[in-house]
Amino acid sequence: MKRIQTVFMASAAILAFSAPVSAQTPAAETKPSAYEVPSSIAVQDQAHLAARGYFFAGGEYVGEPGAEVVDGAMYVEVLVPNDVTQPYPLVLFHGAAQTATNWMGTPDGREGWADYFLQAGFVVYMVDQPARGRSAYHPEFDGELRNFPAPIIQKLFTASRDGGTWTQAQKHDQWPGTGLKGDETFDAFYATQVEFLKSNADTQALVKKAGAALLDRIGPAILLTHSQAGAFGWLIADARPDLVKGIVSIEPLGPPFQDAVLGDGAARPWGPTDIAITYDPPVSAPEDLKPQKQAQADAPDLVVCWMQPEPARKIPNLAGIPILIAVGEASYHAVYDHCTARYLAQAGADVDFVRLEDHGIKGNGHMMMLEKNNLEIAGFLAEWVTRNVE
Repeated sequence: MKRIQTVFMASAAILAFSAPVSAQTPAAETKPSAYEVPSSIAVQDQAHLAARGYFFAGGEYVGEPGAEVVDGAMYVEVLVPNDVTQPYPLVLFHGAAQTATNWMGTPDGREGWADYFLQAGFVVYMVDQPARGRSAYHPEFDGELRNFPAPIIQKLFTASRDGGTWTQAQKHDQWPGTGLKGDETFDAFYATQVEFLKSNADTQALVKKAGAALLDRIGPAILLTHSQAGAFGWLIADARPDLVKGIVSIEPLGPPFQDAVLGDGAARPWGPTDIAITYDPPVSAPEDLKPQKQAQADAPDLVVCWMQPEPARKIPNLAGIPILIAVGEASYHAVYDHCTARYLAQAGADVDFVRLEDHGIKGNGHMMMLEKNNLEIAGFLAEWVTRNVE
């Protein structure tokens, strides 16, 4: 109970609220409101929310004297439930082209994962990556941007059964609506897509630094990452192993060393990441890892993995941290996420690799936090955390 109280007090201490109204201030006349929220706008019941606030983690002044700006700061929103029952907060990291809106609700107006985890007793932190969304972007320091055009979003996220080229795509049936341009739900989702840094390496360096600063401020936490953010979990744990109590990685960036489905070129030279991560014995350059290709794939509809030669170097700062890697039945990640899990396990991590269909959760694509069965998945994740994170 002491740890739970500490989490609540630390979270409450950083909330930003306006000062209370003075006792001398006349009470405003109470009048019934004539305004009604249009039925097309979904509003969520927040009865379980005790407090909310925001702050920025990390960042530093850069630039010429007299023209300095703060670069690398990360927007963080905190939600505190009425009843904090979980010993550690969840920190939610979104993927490429996304922001924290991924967690706040679905594009067809249903409850999102943030509300679900609040009701489960977690303090919840949601971020916008540095140089993304509500986190300032400075083109002269942060580099080139890119985006996802609507047809790519349809193929990879919302209408994979129609446009997906991987075998599992035909099982995609959990996206609400048609998943195509002109559909109300798709258009609402596509409106949330934003530009993001073209360089994964630059993105990872920014988030590693800001994520470490965040944990230094809030204390021990569980990281929940999605897609591009998968690398953030490994890197933040590498930087602050004592403060990361668990990692829930939803379809993480991968596979190690080589692109798949979206390309076939070399990628992620450090294995699970684009930038350096600690190995033992030490690695001075990624070429030292000498990855080797599997003789054959584990199954006909899966890609061939690249692994270290034995005896494999370890990633010591991930050792002892419970890790879940979860993948949807119909996602393009279903083709290769086993490679990421296999690689981390070879490197000494404690990895639980889960295909959701093996637990009766079927038909999901990559954006499972927004799909029709999103709360069923959130429940599975919350139950895994309570069983595995101490």
